[in-house]
Amino acid sequence: TNHTMFANYWKLMLLALCATLAQCANNNPYEELGISRTASVQEVRRAYKQLAKEWHPDKNNHPDAERRFVQIKKAYELLNDQDRRKIYDQHGITSEDSHYIRQKHDYSGYNRFAFDPVEEFFGKQFGFDQDISLYHKLSVTSNYFEQTIIPKSKNKLHVIMFYNDWCFGCMKIVSAFKKLVDTFEPLGVQFATINAAHEPGILRKTGADGIPRMVLVLSGHSYVYRENIYTQQKLAEFIRKKMPFKIGQRINDDNIDEFMKGWTDNRVRALVLEPRSSTRLRYLIAAFGFHDRVAFGFADLTNKNTKLLADRFKVNPKLDTLFLFNEDSLRAVASISMADIPTQTLENIISSNQYLSLPRLSSQEVLEGVCPAEWNRPRKRLCVVLITENSPDYDIARGALRHIALESGYSVERVRFAYMYKEKQADFLNAISKGSFEDNLLRLVVIWRRDSTQIKYEWVDGAKLDIKTTDYLNNSAINTTKHEINLTIQRLLKTNEALTYEAYVQNLLDEHAQGMLSKWITRLLYLVDYLSDNIEDEHLFAALSLLGTIAFMFAIGYVMMYFVRAEEETLKAQGQLNNDGQCNKPSKHVPELKLYELRAEKYNGLVRLLKPGCRTILLITDLQSRTKLIPPYHRAVWPYRRTKTLLFGHMLIEKGLSWYSELLRLSLCTNQNLQINPRNCVGTVIALNGHRKYFCVYHAKHPECARGTKRMIKMTKQLLDRNDDPEIGNFLGVNYSEESDAESNVLFEDNLLDGLSNWLDRLFEGTTHRYYINYWPDFPTK
Repeated sequence: TNHTMFANYWKLMLLALCATLAQCANNNPYEELGISRTASVQEVRRAYKQLAKEWHPDKNNHPDAERRFVQIKKAYELLNDQDRRKIYDQHGITSEDSHYIRQKHDYSGYNRFAFDPVEEFFGKQFGFDQDISLYHKLSVTSNYFEQTIIPKSKNKLHVIMFYNDWCFGCMKIVSAFKKLVDTFEPLGVQFATINAAHEPGILRKTGADGIPRMVLVLSGHSYVYRENIYTQQKLAEFIRKKMPFKIGQRINDDNIDEFMKGWTDNRVRALVLEPRSSTRLRYLIAAFGFHDRVAFGFADLTNKNTKLLADRFKVNPKLDTLFLFNEDSLRAVASISMADIPTQTLENIISSNQYLSLPRLSSQEVLEGVCPAEWNRPRKRLCVVLITENSPDYDIARGALRHIALESGYSVERVRFAYMYKEKQADFLNAISKGSFEDNLLRLVVIWRRDSTQIKYEWVDGAKLDIKTTDYLNNSAINTTKHEINLTIQRLLKTNEALTYEAYVQNLLDEHAQGMLSKWITRLLYLVDYLSDNIEDEHLFAALSLLGTIAFMFAIGYVMMYFVRAEEETLKAQGQLNNDGQCNKPSKHVPELKLYELRAEKYNGLVRLLKPGCRTILLITDLQSRTKLIPPYHRAVWPYRRTKTLLFGHMLIEKGLSWYSELLRLSLCTNQNLQINPRNCVGTVIALNGHRKYFCVYHAKHPECARGTKRMIKMTKQLLDRNDDPEIGNFLGVNYSEESDAESNVLFEDNLLDGLSNWLDRLFEGTTHRYYINYWPDFPTK
């Protein structure tokens, strides 16, 4: 009534007034951002960025930081939207006031007064669109979305608009949304709306980030329409982009025969010929709706590669033409040619011819379409089913039954012919065969479905389809089988005639269901599409940077593993590692200790660049004594092989004589050039400390048994002048004389290193004398 309508209007006015007063009680958004009412958009953004950095909860420990940050964000969202800011400046109302209105109001059924109280109160600039009721008429709940829209999206396209009763952006586009509904609903697209305030969970689940927002639901997946322009062209492009890639095949003169012969996939062939390069959206939607039962092919009549195709089917090159083919690729079971085929006509023709003449019962959905359950109908609807195997050996038998089906003359509303594979539908066959089956697979059974789980059936015992020829007209076995089928059907179609057997069956196995690999590929493609729609450039660069870093780390690890394996192969070749990667135990003939020869290229590593605390124990030999001195030297230093601060080596005096002479000169602090006999230096062991620049000397004739630093220095200097023992003087530079009357003091090569072990003990105790130098002399390169 008019009085009721007027009262409802004033209730709405009072609720809006309460919302206005409540908003006035809240903080002013301009005050929240610290700007004036005349501030520009750039000033609003600068103020928001500064305050957001200051009050972000992760950077500010103030107890009210989180609340303050939320208020700043809400103030920025309001003032950054020009429409909301204008409404706030005029009326003090924001779109956040929807929580004051708990119920939806639909006044579309009322007659309007000559004046609108809401408009009179708020003014015409308030901008209420009277068609807002369109959202209410199409509104659905989350339960309907989950239980109805998602399952139906397998074959139907659904466009969902998320709105809010007090969303002014939604009011602005209501007329554009109405045009979309009027344009795309006749093409087969289903539209619905969801109130985001009442169903926030669905809004988050679909990936929508705000309102108003449109979402396309396709095959159980949600695709968010992120354009700000709601036009027919934009939405059509969006739907085309999200359509499955293999929804249809492009047909020309080269692949038409292959397309027509592909009906072995249990799908009818639909050929659409258009005088345009781009397929109309209505045909794509129809192809999506029947994709599991009808294979679509699209031909462009303006293309020169379809000229033979147009001549073959004698089509008008200026009209849209649809042909439907069953097993016979030469004769269409249905066709239509119009300049603009209506969607309803398109669906009627396809739905009436969506099954082959002899379809395979490959899923429960096909079974429901070919042999529907009719428990409440008095007349029976029978199905004659051939049981066979998925083998080319039975193609002739299936062809014979197809011939019988085409020649039967029964209405498809009373009798249908089909076949099924034994290995695919084993549960169904076990139910009707009581767990056993004869070796002869070519058996016919007539079934009548009482409901979804109960069937009645009877075997056609006189059928003989085990034939070897395709001459169906003159084959007696075909005629006999046809006669037996006709007798059985005519008898069972009688009202008072009952089928012999009864069984309870489960749903058929879906032979067309996606495998695990196909499902993962589909999910991957959906993920890629979702990321391409939702990730912005800066997010993409960050993700690529992260992936690049991970790839670089894996590459470095691979290179390191390569070098480790190369080192392992080298060690295996040298015999230091076995095939299991374990270290071989050192044998008696191959000691574990490694001796380095001091040469110019190893001088820095063994002497100059030694780390603090490390020392090199060096044996001086010549070419004659090398083989005799190294074994006893090796035995003497063997107990210290596991000490990580020691390196062991040997030097040929022929190569390092100049270096050794300079080393002794620096230690004695003299400018005199020492004339050293190389032969007398054999058997000397030097402990070099490269970091602290000192060395200790072992020689069989070295007088280090005496203690005391001063006495040691004096004794060392006196060695230059001593001549009582030729080898003592010549050790530090006095000319060596082969003639000597002190035969008892002559020392042989085999005894040069007898005291080395004791000297090593004193060396590591720190009691040996240290000769300090200012620098390490250069080692000769030649």
